Amino acid sequence: MDSQAKHGTPEFVLNYLGQVEELAEEILTDKQTVVDLDRKRNKNREAIRALGKVQPTPGKADKTWVCFGNMFLKIPRADAKNLLEKDQKELDTEIDKIRKGLKPKVSKLHDMEGRPDIKGFNLNALSKDELHAVRH
Repeated sequence: MDSQAKHGTPEFVLNYLGQVEELAEEILTDKQTVVDLDRKRNKNREAIRALGKVQPTPGKADKTWVCFGNMFLKIPRADAKNLLEKDQKELDTEIDKIRKGLKPKVSKLHDMEGRPDIKGFNLNALSKDELHAVRH
């Protein structure tokens, strides 16, 4: 008997099921990560909006309190807004990266389970320019 397990043997089946379980766990972890990052992105959006609504008090420095980890710092409002906007872009990039990585994982899982691929699953959203061209 060769070193690789034959199809149908208990070792092969256990190894195969372990691979399916591991891939499914990765998919669930990625989905939860996207949800968590999206929650943070929404909170950033709220904070940016709130900073934009506040009118500076004449004669006072235009500063605001910001929480970084376990510390509160009072920094200029413009700097706080810039930091939040930069964080927002990084969150968008990270979410897009995870979502793009999810598609092949889900396809592979469907393959391993013997199920057909989901139709339309590999479609990409239109860019802003493409959407504008379609509307006009």
